[in-house]
Amino acid sequence: MFEILLIFLIGITPCLVSLWILHKFKARTRQRLNSVRLVVNYREITAISSQPEQQYIEGVGYIIGDLTCKFNARSSNIRCAVNPLGPCKGCRDYQSIDIGRI
Repeated sequence: MFEILLIFLIGITPCLVSLWILHKFKARTRQRLNSVRLVVNYREITAISSQPEQQYIEGVGYIIGDLTCKFNARSSNIRCAVNPLGPCKGCRDYQSIDIGRI
């Protein structure tokens, strides 16, 4: 009887160790993702609040960048596909569009 119990315990030990390691890994990963999420949110807030090219459009919200540019993303997070971090002034890829088409 003792031998059967010992064999059972030896057989189940790798599974228990594996589950324990998996639990620790998930907890550490969750903690890292939360810290990265906080850093990214902080950077977005500071980046948006410090935008000199920020404009408020009724019904849309805050838009950054030059709205007369063809490549403007019309977003509060990113200026455009060509020069996402800006600035728009002096951008070599600027292409003017008719403001009425926005």
